[in-house]
Parts: sequence; C-alpha cells; structure tokens
Amino acid sequence: MNVLIIPEDFRKDQYILKPIFERLFRAIGRRSAKIEVCQEPLLGGVEEACKSDRISEVVRFYPMTDVFILCVDRDGREGRRDRLNEIEAEFGVADQFLAVNAWEEIETWVLAGVDLPREWRWSDVRAEVHVKEVYFEPLAAQRGLSDRPDGGRKPLAEQAARRIDAIRQKCTEDFDHLALRLSEVNG
Repeated sequence: MNVLIIPEDFRKDQYILKPIFERLFRAIGRRSAKIEVCQEPLLGGVEEACKSDRISEVVRFYPMTDVFILCVDRDGREGRRDRLNEIEAEFGVADQFLAVNAWEEIETWVLAGVDLPREWRWSDVRAEVHVKEVYFEPLAAQRGLSDRPDGGRKPLAEQAARRIDAIRQKCTEDFDHLALRLSEVNG
C-alpha cells in the first residue's frame, strides 16, 4: 500500500508526520505500507492545502498512491472540519482520500507521545490554540534540540512514535479517529 501524507507545509511537518504515520500503520497491522510525505507541489499553508485545485495537483502528481491523507492544523477554527469533509467527499473514492485537522497543531501529537515537564498539565496543552509556540518549542529548547534545522521535530517525533497508543489515547477526536478510519481502508 502506497500512502501519501499531504501536509500544509512539508518543510517542518515531514519530520513529525513520517515517523508517526509509519508507526501508526504498523500498529494497525499495515506493516507493508510505504509512507511518503508530499513535497511537490509545496502547498505552503493550510489555506492552499484546502483548495480543490491544489489537491488535484497533488493527486495527479502521485498517480501510484493508494491512500492520500491530508493533515492540516485546526488553528482554533471550528469550521475547519467542515471543509475537510467537503474535500473528502470530492476526492474520497472508496476511502482513498482522508483528511484530518490536528487539534490544534500537529505538534500536539508529538507532545502526546513524550514525557512532558511535571508542571505541564495535558488538559492545558490540549486546550492551547498555539501549541507549537507555547509548548512544543519550549520543550525542544529544554531538551537542547531547538537549534536543529527541524527545530527538534524529528527526534521528538521519533520518540513519540514509539508510544503511538498514548497519542491515540490523548488525541481521540483527531488522531485516533483517523487511525480507526485507516484500519478500515482496503488495501
């Protein structure tokens, strides 16, 4: 099964999405799934990633893909899921196109799978709209990872991916919901 993860901007998101989705597919019994992160075309933001013509470009560029997964941040926008439902209806032939909005940013999934500082409460992390700036970047700095080109995303995501069940447990309305849907996809 060839799986293409479509981030709103691959330049940093790829370091989170690839290890987490590789581990997720193994966890749901799809060990042979080949996970690729879309790098062409560069979408460059959630608004572009939610445009039908841009998604059409991606689908045409990757014809050998079995499952497409659009991953965008929710960014506090309550109606974002509605747009993703429209996109799925437009492109989702036989569950081959799924979309998820991370609550609130994909960095939340990493934070769900790593040990957080004692003074941080998960409920506060989950409620924060600006998770990347308020929690993820300070954690990367505390661990001496913020000066890396990926901003600490790759090592933290690899660590988080080892605890995929924790991510699913803590991120039920976005990540776990997608995992359940993916486990039902034929292929």
